[in-house]
Amino acid sequence: TTSLAAFEDELGAQPPLGFFDPLGLVADGDQEKFDRLRYVEIKHGRISMLAVVGYLTAEAGIRLPGDIDYSGTSFESVPNGFGALTTISGAGIAQIVAFVGFLELAVMKDITGGEFVGDFRNDFIDYGWDSLDAETQLSKRAIELNQGRAAMMGILALMVHEKLGVSLIPN
Repeated sequence: TTSLAAFEDELGAQPPLGFFDPLGLVADGDQEKFDRLRYVEIKHGRISMLAVVGYLTAEAGIRLPGDIDYSGTSFESVPNGFGALTTISGAGIAQIVAFVGFLELAVMKDITGGEFVGDFRNDFIDYGWDSLDAETQLSKRAIELNQGRAAMMGILALMVHEKLGVSLIPN
C-alpha cells in the first residue's frame, strides 16, 4: 500500500474512488510508468471526446457537402458508424489510417517537455493558459481528465448500442 499511496494525491484521484488501479499497473510506485499511462489516458480521452461529438453529429444527419471520392460517393450516402467502413473504399480507409499515423508520429508530440503530462502547447500556442492561476489550471486539467474518461465510456456505449440495433435518436 505504500507504493499506491505515492499516487493518492495525483490529478484524477478523486472521490468516491480515490486512486483507482484495479489491475495493479502501477503497484510498484514507478512514477515514469504512471506518467506514461496518464499520457495515454489523456490522449485516448481527447480522441474519444472528438469521436462522441463526431458520432452524434453524423447521427443527427449533419454531413459535409460534396463527394468523398472521385467516383461520386457523396458524404450524405455514407452510413453512420460501422456501416461507413463497408462504404468507403480500401484506399480511403488507408488514407485515414495514414493521416492518423502522421498525426501520431509528427504532430501530436510533446516536443518541449511541457509543464505537465499531455501538454502539447510546445511553447507555441497558449490560448490564455498562462494567465490562469495554478488552482484554476489544476481544476481545468481535472475537468479534461474526467470528461475524457466519460467520453471513453460514451463512445464505447454508442458502439455497443449500434451493434445491438438500438436507435440513439428517438423518433
